[in-house]
Amino acid sequence: MADLEPLLRDLAPQVLAAVVRHFGDFDAAEDAVQEALLAAATRWPVDGVPDNPRGWLVTVASRARIAAWRRDSARERREETVARLTPAPAAPGPARDDTLTLLLLCGHPALTPASQVALTLRAVGGLTTAEIARALLVPEATVAQRISRAKATIRAAGARFTLPPPEELPARLAAVLHVLYLIFNEGYTASSGERLHRVELTAEAIRLARQLHERLPGDGEVAGLLALMLLTDARRPARTRADGALVPLDEQDRSRWDRAAIVEGVDLVSAALTSTAVGPYQLQAAIAAVHDEAEAAADTDWRQILGLYDALDRIAPGPMVTLNRVVAVAMVHGPAAGLDALAAAGPVLEGHHRVAAVRAHLLEMAGDLAGARAEYEQAARQTLSAPERAYLEGRAAQTST
Repeated sequence: MADLEPLLRDLAPQVLAAVVRHFGDFDAAEDAVQEALLAAATRWPVDGVPDNPRGWLVTVASRARIAAWRRDSARERREETVARLTPAPAAPGPARDDTLTLLLLCGHPALTPASQVALTLRAVGGLTTAEIARALLVPEATVAQRISRAKATIRAAGARFTLPPPEELPARLAAVLHVLYLIFNEGYTASSGERLHRVELTAEAIRLARQLHERLPGDGEVAGLLALMLLTDARRPARTRADGALVPLDEQDRSRWDRAAIVEGVDLVSAALTSTAVGPYQLQAAIAAVHDEAEAAADTDWRQILGLYDALDRIAPGPMVTLNRVVAVAMVHGPAAGLDALAAAGPVLEGHHRVAAVRAHLLEMAGDLAGARAEYEQAARQTLSAPERAYLEGRAAQTST
């Protein structure tokens, strides 16, 4: 069964998309697909994987959907109509992958970001409600409610299982990219809990970004997001010690970085920057590439990074962009300049533990150890991540000696 899991997970969104497109009713289609996946998990190890596994799953799911419809006494009068639909799914034609349509449906603008994330992981990622709850560290009932509300919202909005009109596609695609970005970030640096990483989330975000890039190879921002994920995740093997303790970027053993992922990410973002309009994901990927291509922390081209953050701040300003640019300013012009830039940012940055952590780092660079210690302690109190808290407390202790 373990060998079948990757295949079934890849096929699940394609089969769900086909059944939803043919029959409608997201909830009932999802139940039918789950029946088909269970049947495959039971029968394929014995009978072997069929020549057309996607067609097999579509056929079984469609039959399950029809059987469920017939069992519903309130819909008995529709039985004859449903029966006429049977031949189409039972003998599927050429494979049609509707994963892009499904992704765009999960990114419907009527949904909240939290609902978009949950529905994407369920419908396109193939994760169960329990798996999503564990990944997001929220109660299973909360995830179930989010998914249920998301489906109801989509129905109420009258959304159809078709690609949105051309004028709506950019906004819808932007929402999908943002959802995948959120999923990846939560996996790479968990916002709370005992682990720094949630590999199941980063892996799922990368897998879905790859699928999106395969379907939209000419979209620079899709390529940029995939590149950003690969270039960032490439550092994960060196980002923690054996005991799970956090290792900052400038102290990481770069020989442990995933060089294949770095090469792929650099190639992706280089091609996108030279052939498409520049967007924020491409710029973030370019920044990640500059870090990854430096053989040692001291070799990092901080002037180039500062220039990229200047460009990013112009086209996609935000608190984290501002904060990261402050670090680049300090690395180029010194800690005093960084502290001035941090102060100039004003209250927009206050309240997040990373602001206190950056201020602490700059104060330590400037030689103000007492001030640095107070800020490290403040950051440690604010974070909900156990590995980050341990790291910040350790830095605070170091500034006391």
